[in-house]
Amino acid sequence: MAITSCPSCGKPISDKAKQCQHCKLNFGDASPEDIQRKANFEKYKKLQKLQNQSMMAIVLFLVGAYFVFLGNFENNETGVMMFNGSVAVATLGFIWYGVNRARIAIAKRK
Repeated sequence: MAITSCPSCGKPISDKAKQCQHCKLNFGDASPEDIQRKANFEKYKKLQKLQNQSMMAIVLFLVGAYFVFLGNFENNETGVMMFNGSVAVATLGFIWYGVNRARIAIAKRK
């Protein structure tokens, strides 16, 4: 029994394993081409998930920015809280987007 690395996640696994215990890539009795195709598909799914999260972050940022710039807030405690909440939502969306873009860049390099 030898230790090899998973073609999908790169973590160490047994060469006798039928499935990677880390990323759940199923090897079965697949040929090397099938394993590579499965690994590429897993990478594609991961990138799609990250891109979907980036899109949700953009939407969150835009909703927060909309309410910051176009919201009609009253000069009372409730209006100030709504304004601060809108700024927080826009900031959270902006930071989330930046983090996801960095994660996508790292995932593409691997």
